[in-house]
Amino acid sequence: MKKSAFSVVIVVALALASAALADQWQVHRTAAGNAAARAAVVAPSDLGTATGWAGGATKPDLTSTPPCGTFHPKQSDLVVVGAAASTWRHSGLDLHSQANVLQTAAMVTTDWRRTVIDPHVTPCLRTSILKTLGAGVTLVHFGVIAFPHITPLTRCYRAVVNTSGGKVFVDVLAIGKGRMELELTTIAPLAADSIVRPAEHRLAALLAARAKA
Repeated sequence: MKKSAFSVVIVVALALASAALADQWQVHRTAAGNAAARAAVVAPSDLGTATGWAGGATKPDLTSTPPCGTFHPKQSDLVVVGAAASTWRHSGLDLHSQANVLQTAAMVTTDWRRTVIDPHVTPCLRTSILKTLGAGVTLVHFGVIAFPHITPLTRCYRAVVNTSGGKVFVDVLAIGKGRMELELTTIAPLAADSIVRPAEHRLAALLAARAKA
């Protein structure tokens, strides 16, 4: 069955968000950790004055699924003590945010080195995306794109896919700050890039400012 543009971009987003994890981290969530995470995901007040947004809080994904068989970074020495997520949709634009609070800031730095900036990450994720695309859908581009350094730990991956409805981009922004890992996934028509990107930058700055753990 041919995949719709929506299903394709969701598959791509999930492939990117998996961050090439093969080893499961420990999850010991606390009330304080969850509260800090909830404060650092996209909320209705972040979406401006436009009406028509749908969505809200969603269950954070704390699973680890390896998207390729050649890259297996260690994760079991990391501890997640809080997590929250939200998803919002409006006129072809999809936003998904997740915040994870780790036990220590050193764990965030370690995880960043292993699963965000390791040179094996980009080819691994690209291979995973190519495996998920259905008939009639092609990957146009995948790689790291320029993004304002909101914190010293900031990186944005972009996938562009060609679907029957036109080109769609999927941006997965990773931010590390203190004990928090933030992820903002943006899915939109490529033709809307010049409009969406400034909003993406603004949202990222808001989330980072509220990351207090």
